[in-house]
Amino acid sequence: MIEAPQSFITRQECDKVAFQNGYRRSLGETDGWRRYGSTTVQGSIWLARDTTEGWLLALDHGGVIEELDNAAVAIEGPGLARYAFATLGELYALIPRIYQLAASLPDAPLVQFQAKVRYLPTSTEAERLVVQRIGQDIFRSGLIDYWQGQCPLTGIADPALLRASHIVPWKDCTSDAERLDVYNGLLLSALWDAAFDRGLVTFDDEGQPKFSPSLSDVARAELRWQDSIPLTDNHRKRLSWHRTNLFVSQGAAQEN
Repeated sequence: MIEAPQSFITRQECDKVAFQNGYRRSLGETDGWRRYGSTTVQGSIWLARDTTEGWLLALDHGGVIEELDNAAVAIEGPGLARYAFATLGELYALIPRIYQLAASLPDAPLVQFQAKVRYLPTSTEAERLVVQRIGQDIFRSGLIDYWQGQCPLTGIADPALLRASHIVPWKDCTSDAERLDVYNGLLLSALWDAAFDRGLVTFDDEGQPKFSPSLSDVARAELRWQDSIPLTDNHRKRLSWHRTNLFVSQGAAQEN
């Protein structure tokens, strides 16, 4: 049974977990669910306390819901999906990931980019390069959030060794929305990025590397990896383009 209205202690705990993780706009309480928003990301979260289920969370951001591994529970309430947590610690562990995803999924970087470049001139090549650099910095930040700060292939998490790798290159994208879409990117360590950018490696629909026959045995041996890349259908669509248009293949040697 949901605690409604929330007690002072429950309200304080809900405020803390929301405020500490980017959701600092308190939007009121309905039927025991306190709603929170953010000035920096889209979507709302709702928090509640249930005497049998523990702590409850509701979300209305469809893109975030699709990315979560957590299973929704059949509890009535606000939003598009609801989740239960036996302890407050479990709730605290998930909320930062929700904020990261909300900040990195396709529409958020584009809105941020448009706000930053709205009044910048683009009449000269130098001015266009400034705008492009702003977009690339936003894209990198979005990928760091999405991939949780590490290369999914190698586990490398040193920022200086990570690169924001476009699947469909910046110059080949047809819109800023595509250029800044986190599903059009992989966060790769520097060596993997160099190989991917030049079409010497690509990835199949399961996230497994495919190596070009143009890659030397020595270089291939240095491209060590631990796990395949977890992909969505949006990634797979763009990787199909990469395999067709950028991957350097030669006859039967393409298959590994």
